[in-house]
Amino acid sequence: MVKFFIIACLVAIVLSMASGLFYLVTDKGTSKKMVNALSVRVGLSVLLFLLLLLAWSQALTTPQGM
Repeated sequence: MVKFFIIACLVAIVLSMASGLFYLVTDKGTSKKMVNALSVRVGLSVLLFLLLLLAWSQALTTPQGM
């Protein structure tokens, strides 16, 4: 279940980055759509980090090491 949320969050981050790139190319600075897309990406990244910390502290996932 935790892996599903991690993968879903990563997919959402990539989609947000793609939409930010799309608005960067097509918008030409006329709106704040790119800023909003990148703000969503930052928020999702923080959410993913907190989810990983919570999952690790509850022993739902373990670090694999290198």
